[in-house]
Amino acid sequence: MVCGDGTTGVVVLAAELLREAEQLVEKNIHPQTIISGYRKAAAAARKQLAAVAFGVSDEDSLRTCLLNVARTTLSSKLLPADKEHFAKIAVDAILRIRDNCASLDLIHILKKPGGCMKDSFLDEGFILEKKIGVGQPKMKENCKVMVANTPMDTDKIKIFGARVQVDSFEAVHEIELAEKEKMKQKVEKILAYKCDVFINRQLIYNYPDQLFKAAGVSAIEHSDFDGMERLAAALGAEILSTFDNPSEAPLGFCAKMEEIVIGDDTAIRFSGCRAGGACTVVLRGSSEQGLDEAERSLHDALAILSQLVLQQQQQRRQQREAATAAAAAVSGGIAEGFLPSEQQQLLLVCGAGAAEMAMEAAVSRLATTIPGKESLAVEAYARALRQIPTIIVDNAGLDSAEIVSQLRAQHHEGLWNRGVCLEGLGGTLDAKEKGILEAYKSKLSQLCFATEAAEMIIRVDDIIRCAPRERSGM
Repeated sequence: MVCGDGTTGVVVLAAELLREAEQLVEKNIHPQTIISGYRKAAAAARKQLAAVAFGVSDEDSLRTCLLNVARTTLSSKLLPADKEHFAKIAVDAILRIRDNCASLDLIHILKKPGGCMKDSFLDEGFILEKKIGVGQPKMKENCKVMVANTPMDTDKIKIFGARVQVDSFEAVHEIELAEKEKMKQKVEKILAYKCDVFINRQLIYNYPDQLFKAAGVSAIEHSDFDGMERLAAALGAEILSTFDNPSEAPLGFCAKMEEIVIGDDTAIRFSGCRAGGACTVVLRGSSEQGLDEAERSLHDALAILSQLVLQQQQQRRQQREAATAAAAAVSGGIAEGFLPSEQQQLLLVCGAGAAEMAMEAAVSRLATTIPGKESLAVEAYARALRQIPTIIVDNAGLDSAEIVSQLRAQHHEGLWNRGVCLEGLGGTLDAKEKGILEAYKSKLSQLCFATEAAEMIIRVDDIIRCAPRERSGM
């Protein structure tokens, strides 16, 4: 399962499981017994996690929950001071593209040094870091756009290392004319597509640029390699390299193409693209390193939000299909039991260590019912889960023994929404009420991946190390 977030949680939980397993191995408990206990504990934890998860029932709740998840995700990144601003950007971007299966290819992230992080913004349409050619119109409306990856130069001799030997200057001139004629024919093939804008991944020389300008076509060269596929997807175009079938190649479309200025640089914005909702997040900051970290943080938030939206859409589609099937089977209406439910698929769980402690309570109860040495492995699994909120509190510089013991007692009483509070002297809080939420799918993935990683390492019987190489003269 691709979730986009939770790598730190996987590493921490796997490390705790291995630490507990090492202590059990030192007590002469067989690794297979440990693995068997871990699997039973993981099954109980997954069941409890599904039990404490909750869904979203209406549009207003969806946006609020997405904002809360985005804030929680960004809190562990470089952007905690500006998490409100970036959470809003991430949610607005995802809600724009949810009709297109929440594809992250339609969200372009553009980094522009200068200003501060709060100057970052979400822009409608796709922004390409290029300039419109000299003498060409800076703005066009209702454009047909061709996206291509083809050589538009005459440097074949230089590229392929060929050498031409002639006996007169006229022969050189004939070669140049032949090259120009060949390029002219290629430009005429491109113009046969009747495009208004020609975007090429490679260089465009002066002569073909002049031909495009004379035909009223805006030519853009050296378009960004990383953004080329995103631009084609946003415009609804295919990247062409041959131009023999003008009637079969789909061209892109945008309602408006214009040249804009961001900071000190010039860029081109394509708005009203065929893929509705395509947008660009422009990141501003004082340094390249800060912008790189902000991009990674925002990408994690976008990835986790897109999974939540996709999950809800899949549930709604399944409900509609079930209702349609029931209506077809029962004449006169929809069969009872197939009515679309307002309760959506399990989407969210409480953060702040609440989900881990809920699973810990279920695993601890399971340990009391299992006889033999496996119960020790199940108890070790519960202790590993308990370490997640303990580490959170320790990192805040608070008394983890006191706070985690309070939290554990509350969860054993069935208060599944309680999580750790890191404000003031610390304590516990209602994570759901405070909006500290995480994706159910992400938390489930962390649990499964950490358990599998620990199992693989526990299965290792021994490590064969090569003897150190002898060094001469020592």
